[in-house]
Amino acid sequence: MTLNTVGRPTRMEEGVSAASEYLHPTLTGARGLLQDEPLIFELGGWEKTGVDLPDCDASQSDDLGDLVRTARIGLPGLSEPETLRHYVRLSQKNHAIDLALYPLGSCTMKHNPRLNEKMARLPGFADIHPLQPESTVQGALSLMDRLAHWLKTLTGMPAVALSPKAGAHGELCGLLAIRAAHEAKGDARKTVLVPMSAHGTNPATAAFVGYQVVEIAQTDDGRVDLADLEAKLHDDVAAVMVTNPNTCGLFERDIIEIARLTHAVGAYFYCDGANFNAIVGRVRPGDLGVDAMHINLHKTFSTPHGGGGPGAGPVVLSAALAPFAPTPWIVSTGEGGFDLIEEAKADAAQTFGRMCAFHGQMGMFVRAYAYMRSHGADGLRQVAHDAVLNANYIKASLKDLMTQPFPDGPCMHEALFDDAWLDGTGVTTLDFAKAMIDEGFHPMTMYFPLVVHGAMLIEPTETESRAELDRFITAVRALATAAKAGDAERFKAAPFHAPLRRLDETQAARKPRLRWTPQAA
Repeated sequence: MTLNTVGRPTRMEEGVSAASEYLHPTLTGARGLLQDEPLIFELGGWEKTGVDLPDCDASQSDDLGDLVRTARIGLPGLSEPETLRHYVRLSQKNHAIDLALYPLGSCTMKHNPRLNEKMARLPGFADIHPLQPESTVQGALSLMDRLAHWLKTLTGMPAVALSPKAGAHGELCGLLAIRAAHEAKGDARKTVLVPMSAHGTNPATAAFVGYQVVEIAQTDDGRVDLADLEAKLHDDVAAVMVTNPNTCGLFERDIIEIARLTHAVGAYFYCDGANFNAIVGRVRPGDLGVDAMHINLHKTFSTPHGGGGPGAGPVVLSAALAPFAPTPWIVSTGEGGFDLIEEAKADAAQTFGRMCAFHGQMGMFVRAYAYMRSHGADGLRQVAHDAVLNANYIKASLKDLMTQPFPDGPCMHEALFDDAWLDGTGVTTLDFAKAMIDEGFHPMTMYFPLVVHGAMLIEPTETESRAELDRFITAVRALATAAKAGDAERFKAAPFHAPLRRLDETQAARKPRLRWTPQAA
């Protein structure tokens, strides 16, 4: 084992050196311009600071008593350039949508337009506080009202709750509204039906709310088994949770019949809207019989995945569920102004209450609304068209080398492959994903959906050009050809060119090292 200058293992590990044709170790642990960066606690000294502070006046008293610190705080002292370089070097270790295609299936990692970022930083949006008087945030309330209008228009639903912070939080909102609607009728149902291919948050959320989860079978073509659904629907079912397009990248052809059967037993139809990017502007979920659906603004309307504060997962509701929406909500005063109706003032006893202390995530609202306005209705329709086109282009370009669990017909926004084509190669889905890192691409979603063995799920989104798609396809085809040619060593020890070596993922999960401790002097 070789060590870098701070005593930590580099990529040149025992068992990897045999693959020297792929790896050229360096003395510093760096590779060209990619620096090998230690932890911030291993940098700098403990006696210095990046700023000059005046000495404390020891004669001044304080009220801290026994709480006065008597030992060092334990933070490293770095100058400004040292601090800047540290975080720039760390940023170079991350893959980002600004660097290359980010092919995670179902996560919809697409370009975040800089116009949206500029709008989110406008004074009055970027610097408002949730405890400001309503009279001072009328512009923000107006934007939220317009955002709600667009969401209702695009989904064909009469009401929307803006307060949920993300997709799973939106699921919680929808199921709480469904539970409140049943309880208002004196009908405390106990069961929620969830398809085999659902996002894992669906059954988890249903169980969290207190429901018993019953699984719905899947047909051979990757869709909800209508006969199994009908057999399990009864008067104790509170809701059916279906993702459409589903996690196999397929549109549920029987979606209207699913809604009819659900409503026939007095249950509600919850739709997971994570994949709304595939149908936005082309299909309105309200027209399909949906009662509640969360919309991930980061997936469909280009707000960032994390890093910009709270996420946003608004929930659109049917007329049957609208009275049970959470507070607060925005209403027009009729004089060009808006009121934020809090729970204490709400003239609606049916609401299930509020989901969080403060209403919104203003930065995400601004970005999403800017995206909608800059595209317009026709542009959003084109978004769905291009997302589906790009996914089918990848599916068609790889079908001769990689096997597909559902090869018949087109896919929607993502192309799904299994690992049958790797049989006999000694290469696994995980090995293939690690090798993709060496080619400069973030791996696709691996081993999901769970109903497909060794799944590889690719979602290119609409923001990728054909040239970038071709670059990605070329890399995947080269790796697939190498795997089939028996070059297993290339895959087993990959990645070779990442900042650090391949981890033991089992040990990382079971025995994580979450705290840095200094070495003894």
